[in-house]
Amino acid sequence: LTVSIIDGFVMARAAFNHSCNYRSLMAFGTAHKVDDPAEKETRLRNFTEKLWPGRWDTLRPATAQEMKATTVLSLKLDEVSAKVRNGPPGDDEEDYAVPVWAGVIPVQTQILAPVDDPRLLPGLTPPAHVTDFSFGT
Repeated sequence: LTVSIIDGFVMARAAFNHSCNYRSLMAFGTAHKVDDPAEKETRLRNFTEKLWPGRWDTLRPATAQEMKATTVLSLKLDEVSAKVRNGPPGDDEEDYAVPVWAGVIPVQTQILAPVDDPRLLPGLTPPAHVTDFSFGT
């Protein structure tokens, strides 16, 4: 399993020194399909509740067809590796005298205000698990 997030584009004074600021993770292990229907539903519930506490119990139950169409995997972690690159360009010392802009173009992922579905029933407002949602904190 690999996850990467780009935090910025690093613009150096020489093309060779351009880079990205990033965070990445690689997880190695053996994945197993979760076949037991009760365990599958429990894991889907736990995933949903981790992101949006209280959401699962407000939803209609999953249909048999939806559960059949969804694969849930369990990954036993054997090894995990993380790597981070952060900061300004690392130019060669003589390149700092080159008259070209250098720096970082930051990249940011934001949680914005919820947008109602155009077919939302009248009178419904986003619950706290939607309006208070944050990620990575």
